Amino acid sequence: MRIELLTVTDCPNSAVIEERLAEVLAERDGVQVTRTVIDTVAEAERYGMHGSPTLLLDGRDPFAAPGTQASVSCRLYRGEDGQAQGAPSIAELRRAVADAAETECCPVPAAVSVGRAGRGRVAPVEGGLRAVHQAVLRSFATTGVAPDPAVVEQAAAPYGVSFAHVLAQLVAGDFLTLDADGQIEAAYPFSATPTGCRSNCPAG
Repeated sequence: MRIELLTVTDCPNSAVIEERLAEVLAERDGVQVTRTVIDTVAEAERYGMHGSPTLLLDGRDPFAAPGTQASVSCRLYRGEDGQAQGAPSIAELRRAVADAAETECCPVPAAVSVGRAGRGRVAPVEGGLRAVHQAVLRSFATTGVAPDPAVVEQAAAPYGVSFAHVLAQLVAGDFLTLDADGQIEAAYPFSATPTGCRSNCPAG
């Protein structure tokens, strides 16, 4: 799992979220946190910061409502008790980290990941590409079919981009393919239609 903490310079709530996150991650091995200081709205848009502090789990902000705009302002989190605070509670952080860990896709076999002109199958974090890509992979892994458009729209929304825009980029990057009707046909190593290929077959 990739965890990124985005803050503005001298954010008063940086120490609060750091302390709470440290307690949550003490229960897990091998998880590293990347910290980035954001100074401009342009950088906030690039990294996906919706106010300071923002926590990204595998490139996704689990606390941002769909359509939330990028911002360098102080961020308030509404707790389960309805009170606003400067960082998610320990319970909320623990739940978000656990959900992210559970939905991480299984590693792609080496024979698959080195295929397709040698490119790996992990989409970039920027612009919501990885969040949407993982939503598609999770759907194939759990249901055997591509996700409903509403599901991937929700995955793209925190980044302020449309699913159609992200979809076009994922297709251009050869992370997935579409059928003649523009529907998701395959997201390596999964396919919505029978290919005659078994578990050891490379995608594509």
